[in-house]
Amino acid sequence: MTPIELAEKLHASDVVLLAGRLLLSLIFVHEGLQLATHFEGAEKAMAALGVSTPLLLATIALQLGAGLSVALGILARLGAIGLGLFCLMTAGLFHTNFASQNELLHFEKDLAIAGGMFILALSGAGGLSVDRVLAGFSKDTKIHPPVERHLSVGETSPPV
Repeated sequence: MTPIELAEKLHASDVVLLAGRLLLSLIFVHEGLQLATHFEGAEKAMAALGVSTPLLLATIALQLGAGLSVALGILARLGAIGLGLFCLMTAGLFHTNFASQNELLHFEKDLAIAGGMFILALSGAGGLSVDRVLAGFSKDTKIHPPVERHLSVGETSPPV
C-alpha cells in the first residue's frame, strides 16, 4: 500500500483539517470566554483603547460564535472569513506601534492567523464536521469533496 493509498484510507486530510480548525479556533473561544467572564475589567480596558461597550459585546459574540463555528465545522467557511477579517482589523487598528517588539509580534501573529483562516475558508471544514454529519441526514443536500486533478497520474480524484 502506497502512502497516498494509506492516507486516503485513513482520511488523513479530514483529521488534519479538524486539528487545524481546533487549533485556529482555540484562541478565539478562549479570549471570548475571558472577555465575557471578566466583563467589567474588559470594558474598562477596551474603553481606554476607544472601544465602546456595544463593540465589545460584538467582539465577544464574534469570537465565541465564529470560534465555535470553526471548531465544530458549522458554517466554518463563514466563521473563518469573519475571524480572518477580524484579525486583519485588529492588526491594523491596535498593533501598529512597530517600535515595540511586542506590538510587532502581535501584528505578525494576527496576519498569520488571518492567513490560516482564509485558507480554511477556501478548503472548507472537511469530513469531520457537524455540517458533513447534518448533510448525511438530509436527503436533498449532498456535500461532495472538492475534485483536484493529479498531474502525476492524469486522473481526477478527491485530494488527499
